[in-house]
Amino acid sequence: MTSCGKFVKDFYYGNIKLLIYSMKQEIIINGIEDLERAAQEFISRIGNRKLLAFFAPMGAGKTTFTAALCKVLGVKDPVCSPTFTIINEYERGNGEPMYHFDFYRISKLAEAAEIGIEDYLYSGYLCIMEWPENVNELLPDETLRINITVNPDMTRTLSWEE
Repeated sequence: MTSCGKFVKDFYYGNIKLLIYSMKQEIIINGIEDLERAAQEFISRIGNRKLLAFFAPMGAGKTTFTAALCKVLGVKDPVCSPTFTIINEYERGNGEPMYHFDFYRISKLAEAAEIGIEDYLYSGYLCIMEWPENVNELLPDETLRINITVNPDMTRTLSWEE
């Protein structure tokens, strides 16, 4: 038997054994001018996911891609990194709130708890997180973990597993 993804788990449905595989997803961003296309493609591929955690080194484009996502989602306000405020709230084009976190300055999980992170994560609204590795233990299992890689030609690759 062959598969197209990484084996995750198996379970039985009656007497039928089902195998669950994860599928790696990738989107290449070919520069600043390609951000809106990449954001639209990303939104269409992730379905109804609400918890998006972006893992990437400093300067890889987490905030820049978040701004492109916000534009595609109809946010009218300027989008900037909440490095010092930790969280920014925006209104999407459909009127729903969305939350943009930057956990770079969080050094203890208690600091995240103090801002009420769990209230946001379980709100049912879109949460976009930068530097999620600083609060990894608090992230729900359903959090989509996206890596941004800077390629040698300076393009970016977004990758995640479904």
